[in-house]
Amino acid sequence: MARDGLRLWRRFWRDTGGAGRKSWLWRVLGVLFFLALPAPVLMLLVFRFVPVPGTPEMLVSFIQGKGLNYAWSDDIAPVLGRAVIGSEDQNFCRHNGFDWQGIDLAMKEHRKNPRKPLRGASTISQQTARTLFLVPTRSWVRKGLEAYLTVLVEALWPKKRILQAYLNLVDWGHGNFGAEAAARAYFHTSAAHLTRSQAARLAAILPDPSKWNAAAPGPYVTERARVLLGQAAVVARDGLDACLR
Repeated sequence: MARDGLRLWRRFWRDTGGAGRKSWLWRVLGVLFFLALPAPVLMLLVFRFVPVPGTPEMLVSFIQGKGLNYAWSDDIAPVLGRAVIGSEDQNFCRHNGFDWQGIDLAMKEHRKNPRKPLRGASTISQQTARTLFLVPTRSWVRKGLEAYLTVLVEALWPKKRILQAYLNLVDWGHGNFGAEAAARAYFHTSAAHLTRSQAARLAAILPDPSKWNAAAPGPYVTERARVLLGQAAVVARDGLDACLR
């Protein structure tokens, strides 16, 4: 019976073009391998030196009719970077892509309050990798890809480039992507000429840029921006931005 079944399978494979199916399978595997390893590596090597032309998130925003206002800038006021580090990732210059201390703290808080949503502990490196390559969806598969891409970003880019890319690509709300587009949309100035107050307000709205407005901040954003001004000063004072110098 087993031999008869094996003969039938061989005959089926031969009659339905087994060789062609094998060839098709290898082509698919080859494409998947290229997308998984060489393609991201090549992109990161290129974009280490040239501006990123766009991201999947920008494309989604455009397709959904939310707008797309984007311009890359090589000259961004340093205070914005310090405010973002103070707000998003104070260990940015100390970790290798993952803030294990922050992840552990988030898990402990979640265990104490399991009904409360798990606090995000994504680093600037993780957010940069996510923005560069992935669409804005939530799934464990996406988190796995994000971790893999974060390792590549940290291995192939210096910290200064990671932060620069993050500031240039992040969604600042209402179809404005990157510091240059946000500075012009909200304050009618360039990213290079942002004041300390303007930079702090931009950093303050990052957690929910579609809900909050940097140009007309409410009480919460105003207070958060005031706190971030102090944190930006601490970042400079304590050398938390040393990897950027």
